[in-house]
Amino acid sequence: MGARVARMFRNFNLENRVHREISKEKPRVAPRHGTTLPPSAASSHAVETAETVNQRNDPLLTLLRAVYVESTDPAAEAPKEAVADQAAERRPLRFSLPGDLYGLVELTDVPKGKLTIAEALKALSSHHRQPQTWTPGKIAQEYSLDLKDTKALLEFFIPFQVQIIPP
Repeated sequence: MGARVARMFRNFNLENRVHREISKEKPRVAPRHGTTLPPSAASSHAVETAETVNQRNDPLLTLLRAVYVESTDPAAEAPKEAVADQAAERRPLRFSLPGDLYGLVELTDVPKGKLTIAEALKALSSHHRQPQTWTPGKIAQEYSLDLKDTKALLEFFIPFQVQIIPP
């Protein structure tokens, strides 16, 4: 109800108000900000600034000529070796879920220091069920992981648990 009343007032005599606004003269330009310098001094100041910018500074040019940079790019050579090392350091897959999940190609091996989701869930659940048998050291050795990363994985990640609360 309120929207109808508001629309009525907004559209009341709309055409006449539009014609009145269109027929008005161009609005006045906002006043310029006042300057402290008279117009002739302001233009001379701009000329002086342009001259100092374009002036040649000999001491700086001599210092610039003394600078010589010789650059080599060792970063371009390092990744090729790193890629070759990573390709050599792969381990066979320990555990995988049955079936072709989500239409993805079944993995046969993974890089050392990495886990698949299925392996991570299996390692976490086995440590949760038998912490004396599946210690962080054994998990790190079994899956070729760093011990520090394995301890962080076991501390901060918890496998899914379903808890049914009785009514």
